[in-house]
Amino acid sequence: MVISSEATGLDRAGDAGSGLGSQPFETPCDRASPNRNLAPITTSVDAEGRLLVGGCRLSELARTYGTPLYVLDEATLRASCRAYRQALHAHYPGPSLAVYASKANSSLALTALVAAEGLGLDAVSSGELLTALGGGMPPERIVLHGNNKSREELLLAARSRVTVVVDNWRDIELLTELAPVLAEPVRLMLRFTPGIECHTHEYIRTGHLDSKFGFDPDQLEVVLKHLAACPWGRLTGLHAHIGSQIFELQPHQDLAGVMADALALARSCGHPVTDLNVGGGLGIRYVTGDDPPSIEAWVAAVASALVRACRQRNLELPRLLCEPGRSLVATAGLTLYEVGSRKEIPGIRIYLSVDGGMSDNPRPITYQSLYTAVLADRPGAEASETVTVAGKHCESGDVVLKDVALPPATSGDVIAVFATGAYNASMASNYNRIPRPAAVLVADGVADLVQRREQPEDLLRYDVLPARLTPVS
Repeated sequence: MVISSEATGLDRAGDAGSGLGSQPFETPCDRASPNRNLAPITTSVDAEGRLLVGGCRLSELARTYGTPLYVLDEATLRASCRAYRQALHAHYPGPSLAVYASKANSSLALTALVAAEGLGLDAVSSGELLTALGGGMPPERIVLHGNNKSREELLLAARSRVTVVVDNWRDIELLTELAPVLAEPVRLMLRFTPGIECHTHEYIRTGHLDSKFGFDPDQLEVVLKHLAACPWGRLTGLHAHIGSQIFELQPHQDLAGVMADALALARSCGHPVTDLNVGGGLGIRYVTGDDPPSIEAWVAAVASALVRACRQRNLELPRLLCEPGRSLVATAGLTLYEVGSRKEIPGIRIYLSVDGGMSDNPRPITYQSLYTAVLADRPGAEASETVTVAGKHCESGDVVLKDVALPPATSGDVIAVFATGAYNASMASNYNRIPRPAAVLVADGVADLVQRREQPEDLLRYDVLPARLTPVS
């Protein structure tokens, strides 16, 4: 399948480089590595030139389910899962498991799909853990992360028989206190900071020494010896992570040597460590100028580096775990908005306001993130205007797309913003008391509702009005 300018108008345009124009170019739809696509792999147009994903007309989805609307393409998600699974099998001679970082987008439906594709899941709260279990993810394929886990979260994880990632001394203290009520030893993984820098936004760098996550490397031996004397736990794995939305391969390759050294140290301290979890962090293509490695290239680089590091140290190959999040689900998702008001400031800017914004996608205002967009019913029309797509929230910085090239748009037009499957629904809020969007899963011309739209009255559900403040009728 080829997505061309005639089919979708996908093109880099505007100062921010985040638009879809009509200048001729073709980009192959890479089914083996969807993280390199701008749009889901099922993107096409119908006989009237209107955009389809998963065989569903996007403007029809907007009319049926309302906007803003999250749309998730099942075929793209499954292709991403299979790309990781197949790449690990092809490039790593030992056992392996891809573990979905569910913070990217957590739901029962997503969990069920990922579990069916044979992946594991990484949770960081009771909510994500309960969602994983409720969606059918086997406990032995779940890991619980977090730099400040509560007693309740640790107890739930231990009783659910999932792997607990020990992040700090507080985790150890709480698990020690819980030991008398635990029926069996907790399966543990130890997280440490590898001290590796990478080029990404400072908020999503986690591998450098100045990080809130994990033990410092110089504490590693002390922690390992302490855990060896804890009968309530069984350390079976080590974990390190260097960041997110990374296009470089070298930092991931450097991590292999650090992890292999830690593996040798753990085994010398008497721990039966069989798992090395190298985290995730592979980036995706948000605009045409982005050039991330393919999923296979990333896995091949990580796998070969780890094999080499272990052989240099005469270590038996561990099970290789990785934790993709964004690169699994981002390109599978898009968000639909309806255009409302239009404001033209001559010689300065045209604002198109939509019915969503920072409450359903906080990434632009938080990370200055760029996106690609089209008009759902005119994706191939000439992009003759440069506009700023603004959200409806009471913030001047609530901008979805700045200086993007689009065809002339008026009230009622539907805008499709691509690559919103990660960190949009999961980071959504009720700012300005705006209800969160619905979400649909599309496949083979069928759309299934997987998240109901909040209603304004839902936002009052947890409010409590003291009797003394109740208005007198």
